[in-house]
Amino acid sequence: MESSRLPRREPNSGFGLLEKVGLAGMDGWLAFSALGLLACSLFTLYEASGTSIAGAPQEYVQRQALYGLVGIIGMIAVSRIDYSRFRELRVGIYTFLCASIFAVFAFGVAARGSTNQLELPFFTFQPAELGKLLLIIALAGFVIDGARRGSEIQRTIRILCLGLLPTGLVLLQDLGTSLVFAAITIAIMVAAGVRWSHLAAIGAVLAVFVAVVLVALPAAGMPVLKEYQQERLTSFLSPSSDIGDAGYQQNQAKVGIGAGGTTGRGDQATQSRFGFVPERHTDFIFAVVAERYGFVGAALVLSLFALLFWRALRLMTLSKNFYGTLVAAGIAAAIIFQVFVNVGMNLGIMPITGIPLPLMSYGGSAIISTFLMIGVLQSIHIESRAAERGPWID
Repeated sequence: MESSRLPRREPNSGFGLLEKVGLAGMDGWLAFSALGLLACSLFTLYEASGTSIAGAPQEYVQRQALYGLVGIIGMIAVSRIDYSRFRELRVGIYTFLCASIFAVFAFGVAARGSTNQLELPFFTFQPAELGKLLLIIALAGFVIDGARRGSEIQRTIRILCLGLLPTGLVLLQDLGTSLVFAAITIAIMVAAGVRWSHLAAIGAVLAVFVAVVLVALPAAGMPVLKEYQQERLTSFLSPSSDIGDAGYQQNQAKVGIGAGGTTGRGDQATQSRFGFVPERHTDFIFAVVAERYGFVGAALVLSLFALLFWRALRLMTLSKNFYGTLVAAGIAAAIIFQVFVNVGMNLGIMPITGIPLPLMSYGGSAIISTFLMIGVLQSIHIESRAAERGPWID
């Protein structure tokens, strides 16, 4: 019989138990990197708790642990769903993405200078954080759907417009998150095989847009960005010229990182422990790691990110279809872009944009959304292994 050629499950292989708990076929190294980063986050928050953090000393640690637990559950749940199904829901997902961003304009609450959150009964939620994943799976679906419709330039413009609409809406709420949306759009376009000449043209238009927003319009008395946003974008060029205001955060973070040395200062880390570094539990948590645990601690965190990024890139080649390749590319770009910008602004080589360090910075929306991204990557891995094995028979 034809079915006799199909691979057969080996007896007593333990496969049944793994399947019951939903872990069969998961990428262990990918899970290890994500859980390792969460553990580093909890340990750093615990050690750095001091009098300058509002609330109970360990309040952030407890909440971060709860967010992490919810995220892990979500990761396992999403990993059990065939990611290819999301392609069929691309229109609904994209519509929900835009609607949730619009909801912030009507019902959003202000936090840290930006109105980008919705107040829910038990917690505040940032739709744009989940929107990163929604944009990836929807935009990848639109790329596949329109792969043979129209000319190359028409397909490029279509993808670009679909990515720029939510990016523009988020820009009106949060500059940093809008940059992540833009990075996701470009990454998916590159992975989709958009011509380099088209990408170069997009880069030129983007450069002109930045020049107009940061220079021309403010000079004409019509600024698009708020004053504090403009200061953050330009202060990194000369942070020492404005130590008391816009350059204060980066200067203090650089002092802390430099003081950490090779193995860190431990409990003597005055910059992070006593609040000289602002937002040390969110935007500048990397400075806390570097000061308290030195080069060794910072290298450990960056190594875990490198492992996560490598596994995501690996899934681009293992995916059972092109849709999975695009999704993996978008997720990899979203994570590495956030790491690059966040660590860069801690080191003073990138502007302060409010982008969190994935799985490290305190925040429920970011933690849960990142774990959901990891869950999608796990789904790609599981489905790729299932395709290699073929159907089981008993």
